[in-house]
Amino acid sequence: MCGISGIFQFAGGMPLPREAIERMNDSLRHRGPDDYGIYIGPGIGLGHRRLSIIDVSGGHQPIFNESNDICVVLNGEIYNYPSLREELLSKGHRFNTISDTEAIVHLYEEYGESCFTKLNGMFAIALWDLKNRKLLLARDRVGEKPLYYTTENGRVMFGSELKALLAADSLSREIDPQALSDYFSLGYIPAPKTIYRNVRKVIPGSYLVITDRGIQEKKYWSLSFEDVEQRSEEEWCERLNSRLSEVTRMRLMSDVPLGAFLSGGVDSSSIVAMMSSSMNRPVVTCSIGFDDKEYDESGFARQIAAQFKTFHHEEVVRPNAIESVDKLAWHYDEPFADSSAIPTYYVSKIARQRVTVALGGDGGDENFAGYRRYYYDQIENRRRRFMSEPLRKSVFGTLGRVYPPLLGAPRVFRGKSMLLSLSRSPLEGYFNYVSIFRPDDKLQLFSSDFRNQLRGYDSMSVFQYHYDRAGTDDLLSRIQYVDIMTYLPDDILTKVDRASMAVALEVRAPFLDHEFMQEAARIPSSLKLRGKTGKYILKQALRKTLSHDILHRNKQGFAVPLKRWFRHELRDLAYEAICNTCDGILDQHHLKTIWKQHQDGLLDRSPQLWSVLMFRKWKETFSA
Repeated sequence: MCGISGIFQFAGGMPLPREAIERMNDSLRHRGPDDYGIYIGPGIGLGHRRLSIIDVSGGHQPIFNESNDICVVLNGEIYNYPSLREELLSKGHRFNTISDTEAIVHLYEEYGESCFTKLNGMFAIALWDLKNRKLLLARDRVGEKPLYYTTENGRVMFGSELKALLAADSLSREIDPQALSDYFSLGYIPAPKTIYRNVRKVIPGSYLVITDRGIQEKKYWSLSFEDVEQRSEEEWCERLNSRLSEVTRMRLMSDVPLGAFLSGGVDSSSIVAMMSSSMNRPVVTCSIGFDDKEYDESGFARQIAAQFKTFHHEEVVRPNAIESVDKLAWHYDEPFADSSAIPTYYVSKIARQRVTVALGGDGGDENFAGYRRYYYDQIENRRRRFMSEPLRKSVFGTLGRVYPPLLGAPRVFRGKSMLLSLSRSPLEGYFNYVSIFRPDDKLQLFSSDFRNQLRGYDSMSVFQYHYDRAGTDDLLSRIQYVDIMTYLPDDILTKVDRASMAVALEVRAPFLDHEFMQEAARIPSSLKLRGKTGKYILKQALRKTLSHDILHRNKQGFAVPLKRWFRHELRDLAYEAICNTCDGILDQHHLKTIWKQHQDGLLDRSPQLWSVLMFRKWKETFSA
């Protein structure tokens, strides 16, 4: 894995200052500690930090074509590069390395901008076409690899992380009010927004064409739920087993030590099973355990390790709450409220002591409806059918506003929340369920001045945009599509990228192979969520491979004890940051109210408190 950065100057005839490119490049050293490269030309500068995985000795970047007028820097891996290389050699192209990156240069020579459709992998790419003075910035289909950019002062700056843009010393740090509103709903900032008004993310499955005439955004791939195929369970099981084995095998190429994350859940266990059947040596597996049994999955991981005779490494970790907050604020560059980033960082750190590449199970829940919230959403949708929308809004909306919350109950059983959700449309209900600060609560969170800046903006519009483009009327498929377009790239994959890159570990996810995802999208939703069983068809496909207690164990989140932290380890630091800091954005009276609710044990307000704390720590870390 690597880091890329650079600057394009509109109508630029003079070379850019090398110092700016070097600063941007150096800011990404943690992503690529093995090597670095810089290219400076008229109006263009490219930087690359390398974590050497393929062609360790010969894959130095930037990589050029034979005539040195096309060059590329890559963050990621191209899994189908051996077949691409053979195809391009047969067409007369000459290769100077065995690096997967070089295939991109020759693909562009052969196919132009359509080259990205031929890549199977995870990637962020910057490709410079000297003859046409054209810069292409491309991101992989699902968004495994990040890519940020901004346009200001007659130039475009880009980088794998926001800190690369900040290193250029000229970036405007004005906060985007809508992005911040999205953050306090979702816990992350959805693409193309970033925390900064003038910075954007390249959307997954898209690329930018940058010339002296300006910037064009082009889409080259999108997932479709339109073509549902009616097959028997047995047929789907055979296809899933075959395809999962194939996409896992594709991700085993490496010139450095390779292993796997293993939590003992269905997804990571299935990947270890597929690796074991494809490798001629035991799989190196890594997991973490916790002293607190509520969060500890290590026993399940040991069970899988024993079944497949892996070289298993396990370590009990005791996350330092205060250290974790500061570390996350620096690595994530913008507010990020998924606390599972902490255990993800620790398991990455442990894995890096033994391997340079690790395979993981990310994507299984989104592809096969594994999250519990899909089941709860389905229940609410069934209840909505028995009452017209106007009547629901009148009856449930009124009851929800006057109904006292059932204090201390799990979220799904809190009567007030359920009634309010039932008064809304299916999408509004889902948005309400997944929001950290629900709509009514969020209005109280913001100061009156900040609410005025929002001018009525509603973060639910983020979901609505994708919901309307899902290409299906099936309610489960539509919210899966929303999650794949938002939660997956902007939370899950952002979390894994930053946590693993913090320790220079490459993580690969077979479930995110775009062809495998399209295959999963063709499966009827009734085979994904059956009753209370999520991932039904995947579990059926694996029933001969994994034991019943692994396949049907209670789903356990990868979490830390936030509720306790805010009452003990984090209490003093959090109180100062949350209740004694005034920024003109958040309403201090409301913050003190939710703080007291949590400290008095009336409500578990740790998700809301964590989101505020991470915003305040980000602001402290990256304030101009």
